[in-house]
Amino acid sequence: QANDACKCNGWKNPNPPTAPRMDLQQPVTNLSEPCRSCGHALADHVSHLENVSEEEINRLLGMVVDVENLFMSVHKEEDTDTKQVYFYLFKLLRKCILQMSQPVVEGSLGSPPFEKPNIEQGVLNFVQYKFSHLPPKERQTMYELSKMFLLCLNYWKLETPSQFRQRSQNDDVATYKVNYTRWLCYCHVPQSCDSLPRYETTHVFGRSLLKSIFTVTRRQLLEKFRVEKDKLVPEKRTLILTHFPKFLSMLEEEIYGENSPIWEADFTVPATEGAQLVSRPAAVSTVAVPTTPLFSKKLSNSSSAASMDASTPEPLPGRAGVSPALGELGPSSVPPGAGCAALLCAPGEKRKLPESLTLEDAKRIRVMGDIPMELVNEVMLTITDPAAMLGPETSLLSANAARDETARLEERRGIIEFHVIGNSLSQKSNKKILMWLVGLQNVFSHQLPRMPKEYITRLVFDP
Repeated sequence: QANDACKCNGWKNPNPPTAPRMDLQQPVTNLSEPCRSCGHALADHVSHLENVSEEEINRLLGMVVDVENLFMSVHKEEDTDTKQVYFYLFKLLRKCILQMSQPVVEGSLGSPPFEKPNIEQGVLNFVQYKFSHLPPKERQTMYELSKMFLLCLNYWKLETPSQFRQRSQNDDVATYKVNYTRWLCYCHVPQSCDSLPRYETTHVFGRSLLKSIFTVTRRQLLEKFRVEKDKLVPEKRTLILTHFPKFLSMLEEEIYGENSPIWEADFTVPATEGAQLVSRPAAVSTVAVPTTPLFSKKLSNSSSAASMDASTPEPLPGRAGVSPALGELGPSSVPPGAGCAALLCAPGEKRKLPESLTLEDAKRIRVMGDIPMELVNEVMLTITDPAAMLGPETSLLSANAARDETARLEERRGIIEFHVIGNSLSQKSNKKILMWLVGLQNVFSHQLPRMPKEYITRLVFDP
């Protein structure tokens, strides 16, 4: 800036002018012109950015977008505790923009992970502890139920400390408020603010937070499934409405039980009858959580709940949100045909060696989520069989199809060529590629005359 006494706040004008009409062409701003807020030359405001790399400029611009989002969130949020956290993050990012530094949440919150073992580890230990004696298919089904629960928990909106205080007057409200603040700073807000480092809720929190939220989250989650059961495929509807409640009830016993072994650091899998005791380390295969859109419908206990569709949600382009929003979830896919009676056996029932396993197989360490070799061999036979990979209508796609023969001969002679092209904003595009993109745009416009040209342009030229 021109001098240290300049108090211009840059992108925020306390008396903003009337919004200009978008259909009128705006004049190009010159850096020699005076700033409308403080009167200094515009060049003085960006003089410290002359030798900064383009990558750093893009990072700072991304932080500016996040500051705008947080600024709107502060004004829209009604809860006092949440508003304070939003305002703190707003000031933190604004300070980092001025100092061109990386945002780091300071104070007494600490840094993730906050508990060990984390929620994901505890839930997977629970699956191993309760269902390791089941046949592979049924065990995999319970594993899929645990993945669905963890996925929902990662994108579930927690209740505010004031709501928690009204519901649980005897619990430690101060501890929950600390965990809620950590969740906002490290898990919730970073979903829509890329400048802040983001962590999964189930990776950084453990039993303490899960005990605080499990009861109300379980009730809201089951109610959501019941309301939207018609949107689920029949196989998943039976699994979710019938077996998921029992799964959560058994998990609840381990969460609130005083002597549950699943939260121990040296947790081991119980031995199967007739087999040697094989130590099982606490580290279990990580749950693969699919990427979800950042700015979609909120998934909370509100009436405008997002659709729990079984299909994979479509990602939304850009960062066009204001307040931090949540991704739309869909239940994880579960293998159909899994036996149901044996899945939910009584916790104290004596475990027997499954008939499908020999004593030698039971002695081997079985990692949760491993694919059976029978399935691997079946897949390998399928992908190496051209007839199976091409599908049932292979006769229509034979090498002698007359429709393709002319094009195949022209390609062989070099008359026509096949190229994969696309636009790029990170590097200067080739002039020939741009000409091809324009030609492709004209082809679409000619073949689809009723489609808006602006829409075609965006589809063709978006990187």
